[in-house]
Amino acid sequence: MGGVAAGPFLLADAEPLVTRFVSVFVGVYLLLIFAYVLLSWVRLPYSPTAERIKSFLYETCDPYLRLFRRFVPALGPLDISPIVAMLSLVLLGRVVNAAVGRLLS
Repeated sequence: MGGVAAGPFLLADAEPLVTRFVSVFVGVYLLLIFAYVLLSWVRLPYSPTAERIKSFLYETCDPYLRLFRRFVPALGPLDISPIVAMLSLVLLGRVVNAAVGRLLS
């Protein structure tokens, strides 16, 4: 009997949790992409820790960025695909949060 009455409240509680998760995920991934871009511009002295960080950022960000590098041409030596990828990620996060809000409201 208690489980039936608790059902709608669980869905009402799920909306802010899901939207917060999506927002945090998008924010963290944006920071990772930003760090990836910054480290691609700066040449650091060799360090095993720095190499691990660069490897992690490459493995985390490059597959997503490759999707945009196929379609966004480079402007000379400037690669603008990370900008397009970051804007797309923000837009996708907003669309997902709006969809979740409509589904669970």
